[in-house]
Amino acid sequence: MHYGLRGGSPCNAVCESYAQRRGRPCKSRSICGIGEPVPDYGMTQKGRYTASWVDALGHVEEDAWQVLAGGHPFTSYAFLQLLETTGCVGAKTGWHVRHLLLHEEGVLVAAAPSYFKTHSRGEFVFDQAWAQAFEAHGLSYYPKLVVAVPFTPVQGPRLLAKDEAARRALAHELAAACDVVHASSAHVLFTAPQDRAALVEAGFMLRENVQFHWRNDGYTCTEDFLARLSQGKRKKLRQDTRYVTSAGITYRWLEGAQLQREHLEFFYACYVNTYTEHWSQPYLSLEFFLRAHAERVLDLVLILAERDGAPVAVALNVRGGKTLYGRHWGTTEFVKGLHFETCYMQSIAYCIQHGLEFFEGGAQGEHKMARGLLPVKMFSAHWVADRRFAAAIDHFLQRETVAVDGYVDELQRANPFKVDAKSRGGGGA
Repeated sequence: MHYGLRGGSPCNAVCESYAQRRGRPCKSRSICGIGEPVPDYGMTQKGRYTASWVDALGHVEEDAWQVLAGGHPFTSYAFLQLLETTGCVGAKTGWHVRHLLLHEEGVLVAAAPSYFKTHSRGEFVFDQAWAQAFEAHGLSYYPKLVVAVPFTPVQGPRLLAKDEAARRALAHELAAACDVVHASSAHVLFTAPQDRAALVEAGFMLRENVQFHWRNDGYTCTEDFLARLSQGKRKKLRQDTRYVTSAGITYRWLEGAQLQREHLEFFYACYVNTYTEHWSQPYLSLEFFLRAHAERVLDLVLILAERDGAPVAVALNVRGGKTLYGRHWGTTEFVKGLHFETCYMQSIAYCIQHGLEFFEGGAQGEHKMARGLLPVKMFSAHWVADRRFAAAIDHFLQRETVAVDGYVDELQRANPFKVDAKSRGGGGA
């Protein structure tokens, strides 16, 4: 599970500062939501491809987008458009929609779900130190261009393309776009492996991060999974389960027609409370979750913890292909072990029972290793228009990569599985 922080900052000051420092009018004023229409940067011809921008996914034919997006749940046309139509992304939230499209002879052959950002919240790749460095040298880091699935730290395709040639052309267009649209930089977050070569070729710098994922190693039941863990880890997980059971907690897995509005309303109250406890505001609205379920935009799996039939805690997962994605959790009271049992053990049990291969537990969290989730490297790609800062950031990323690699090596030495299970790859993603 993950938590995010979001606050507000006036876009007006950012744009005024940016215009003054660059010595030219800030075309991004209108994308910052201060009353003017979004500027039209028109089309550019690059060889056989025509590049253009749209300020709403509704300007793109759904079938044409889906051909490129494939079956990933978070890059689907329906999901991204729902974020827009429910107001979760847009001028009010600082996620200004500017999807980049490539056409060849009138046919959409590549697309990037992209946004102008006037802050760095909701991304789960942290670049605030870069923004501070820009400001310290009299430059503005915002607006920046971000290619991502908003509020979703899940690896997946970001350069949606018909073929490798179109993917490479899209990557080069993203780098070139910074000067055209007056963005300081372009950032492609949680990239899939097929995107990285094209991005590096276009001059993007790669950045590593770590998540924790679980893999189904052919487990027949939850006890089979537990038996593969080391004795100490197995004892701790069973202890957590006993704490929860002794508190009178039972579980239901709700999906499809079983998942009703009342369940989602309870989830949303917990979701909001989680953000409130962290002095923040939620990214997503109740309308978003209700419609995501009712319109089958997402295949939701809600794990509901109850006591005597009354809801106590909840974890919301998304099922996509062979993977269960852990997304959000919340509770109305503290029960020892409740978070771990609800978010991880119940999700793992669901995966085993339904034959799913992977459970992705969200951003960050070394504590997940004790539950059989192992470290997996995530990648983002970054282009910085100011080549002086690009060189400095590249130097920083080289040093950070060494540190991340060392961190992953250290984590792998703390593998929670027995030696014989390790030799079979037990649990790793």
